[in-house]
Amino acid sequence: MSDMERAGWSSFRPSKTLWFWSIVGASVLTTIVGFTWGGWVTSGRASTMAELAVRNARANLVADMCVHNFVSSSDAAENLKALKAKSSWQREDFIKDGGWTTIAGINDPVANAADTCADHLLNMKELPALAVTDS
Repeated sequence: MSDMERAGWSSFRPSKTLWFWSIVGASVLTTIVGFTWGGWVTSGRASTMAELAVRNARANLVADMCVHNFVSSSDAAENLKALKAKSSWQREDFIKDGGWTTIAGINDPVANAADTCADHLLNMKELPALAVTDS
């Protein structure tokens, strides 16, 4: 064995060019792994995700209130039969026209709230019994 083979890694002295390209390669690899598998997102993507989450949360809140308003109405059973008789593209208008998605303090209609409300109502096996309290 030569002296070079015996010395091994302990005598290795990389050049500045090798150091530079090693750092560049490691940075590129870290970025690729981070955005692909690490869950990193750009600020634009994060803003879009946040806006979507807010929109869905608002729609779910209004839909839950819509279901409560629908079930609490005096003619809920008849309304549910009428809703089930409507085609899928007529259900949103039926819910909106019934006023069940109207929430005090919210002037503009909430996107997807009527559809979500109709879906919840259609998934009910039966209307819940309302608790009657004596005052």
